[in-house]
Amino acid sequence: MQPAFQPTLYESLEALPDNLTGEILNGQLYTQSRPSGPHGQVSLKLGARIDGPYGEGIGGPGDWWICPEPELHFVRDTEVAVPDLAGWRRERMPYLPEGHRFEVVPDWVCEILSPSTKKKNRETKMPLYAFYGVRYVWLIDPVKRTLEVYRLEAGAWVESGRFAAADQVVAPPFETISLDLIALWPPRGPALV
Repeated sequence: MQPAFQPTLYESLEALPDNLTGEILNGQLYTQSRPSGPHGQVSLKLGARIDGPYGEGIGGPGDWWICPEPELHFVRDTEVAVPDLAGWRRERMPYLPEGHRFEVVPDWVCEILSPSTKKKNRETKMPLYAFYGVRYVWLIDPVKRTLEVYRLEAGAWVESGRFAAADQVVAPPFETISLDLIALWPPRGPALV
C-alpha cells in the first residue's frame, strides 16, 4: 500500500482559496481572511504617500520599490511572509522579480494590525524580520489610529517613534518627507450592533 500524498506547506499555501492569504512562519502555515475596509484604505493611502516621493521620485529622492502584499521568500517556499507593504532600495534590488516570489530581503515592511493579526505580527513576524535583517518595521493600528516605528540595531528592534491621531510623521527610512497621519484614517462609520 502506497502512502497518501502529503502536500508541502507551500503547496498547501498555493491551494488556499482566493479569500485567504497564507504565510509560512517558523515552519507553520498561517491563514487569514482578506483585510477589512479600513485596513485596506490605510494600506492604500500610506503606500501612495510613500511611493510618490520614494518610488516615483515626485517631491522626494526616488530609488525605492514600494509594493503592496509581496510574497517574501526568506527561504524559498519554506519561510514565506506577506506584509501589508514592503520597500526595497533599488541599489539592493535593481529590478522587480518576474514572478510573485520576492527573494531579496526588504529594507522596510509595514504591518497593519487587526484584532486577528496583531499578536502574530508582533510575536512571530517581527522576530522573523529581525532574524533575516529587515532594517525597519512600521506597525499601524487603524482602530487605535497609531503608528509605531522600529529600526533594527544589533539584531534587536529599537523603537524610533510612536505617533497617533493627527501627528505629523517624519520617520526612518522615509525621513525626507512628512506624513500627515490623519490623512490615513478613513471616516468612522456608525457602530454595529
